[in-house]
Amino acid sequence: MKIFKKNSLKISDNKRTRAAELTLRESIYPICLVTILFFLWGFSYGLLDTLNKHFQETLGITRARSSGLQAAYFGAYPLASLGHANWILRHYGYKPVFIWGLILYGVGALIAWPCILHRSFGGFCASIFIIGNGLGALETAANPYITVCGPPRYSELRINISQAFNGIGTVVAPVLGSYVFFKNTGDSVASLKNVQWVYLAIACFTFLLAVVFYFSPIPEITDADMAFQAEETHAGTDVKPFRKQYRLFHAAFAQFCYTGAQVAIAGYFINYVTETRGHTNSALGAQFLAGAQGAFALGRFAGSAIMKFVKPRWVYFVFMTMCIVFIAPSITQRGNTGMAMLYVTLFFESIIFPTIVALGMRGLGKYTKQGSGYIVGGVAGGAVVPPLLGAAADAQNSTAMAMTVPLCFFVAAWTYAICVNFVPQYRDVADKFTTTEIGVTNAHAHDEENAVQVPYEEKGESPSETEKVAEKV
Repeated sequence: MKIFKKNSLKISDNKRTRAAELTLRESIYPICLVTILFFLWGFSYGLLDTLNKHFQETLGITRARSSGLQAAYFGAYPLASLGHANWILRHYGYKPVFIWGLILYGVGALIAWPCILHRSFGGFCASIFIIGNGLGALETAANPYITVCGPPRYSELRINISQAFNGIGTVVAPVLGSYVFFKNTGDSVASLKNVQWVYLAIACFTFLLAVVFYFSPIPEITDADMAFQAEETHAGTDVKPFRKQYRLFHAAFAQFCYTGAQVAIAGYFINYVTETRGHTNSALGAQFLAGAQGAFALGRFAGSAIMKFVKPRWVYFVFMTMCIVFIAPSITQRGNTGMAMLYVTLFFESIIFPTIVALGMRGLGKYTKQGSGYIVGGVAGGAVVPPLLGAAADAQNSTAMAMTVPLCFFVAAWTYAICVNFVPQYRDVADKFTTTEIGVTNAHAHDEENAVQVPYEEKGESPSETEKVAEKV
């Protein structure tokens, strides 16, 4: 494969490509390249959680107001996933969305610099909104791309492994915040100035990565490819109108509720430990957050390994159930016990988001690109639930008691886990994809340009006279 090559940025969605039956080996390069994006938004998200608490102290704002960072960041997602990014995805393809998202991310990072220097919380929220649009665009394309790039039976495994690098990014950011941004500066405004260089580095890196994506020969996956996969697995639901794709809309609802709860817990984790654990300052709280995000990343690798042997829908059900079981005690427990409950909760949160994406997109066929926008748009829950938790914490003067809010949203997201395991209309579609041999055996058998020619002797047949003449020619 040629690594750097100028390719067309527009491919017809009505045309079948080789991407419909990519093998594991053929999908390695594009998957590795796209996985870099997962680290990027994990880092950005982890950095946001760290800055949340420090903005409260350096700028003297309330917990509810500081949630404006999450509201700006995740509020941009539906604008991207249902708006500009989804339009580009459906009309031009995956690669243009990757480039577009990286450019927006870089522009937002550049704007963040002067906003931080001038202590403008509103300006920084505006830059975060632009960054959120860029990352929303990347997620709109990257999540479905990883899901469909390669053998369909391994889609949940692929996306969880890629998302594990997202988890690594969320670990690196709090560590950087604790040991670089705020070390030896306490909570002074000087600490914020250290952040500007990170955002400048982010901008330079994303612009460079956009150039790499432009010249990289990424296989384009069209609606025709997805319709073929759905037809071959006999699990396609794209014969129904889009408005009747109820499984998709339920998955989007679950994503909204789950993501909102996840973001709220991480966003107020430092508040929780500084309030409930004695002699814990914000810098130490950021270190504890890094450890919790480490448990999150570990959960993704562990969950991916388990999915090799257990059906992903069952892994999702168990992990979702454990989130509810362990977040509940954190409401009443204090000190190390309460913090440990949040650690375990983050471990089990790990595989929920990517598995909802993979299961929700099963069988969508020609609606895959359009449907992915709705599931990724569910990330908007991250703009709704944190302000609710912040308001509850201010009203009760207790972040621990406010953990009731994410608990309720976890229960709502649990409804999809129940349906995908116990309702046949959900379960059967998921299971048919886990047994398909597309991209595993006899790869490209349906691809006329790249079909593997089996010798007559192996098929136990004799060539006709016409065929013998054709072979000689």
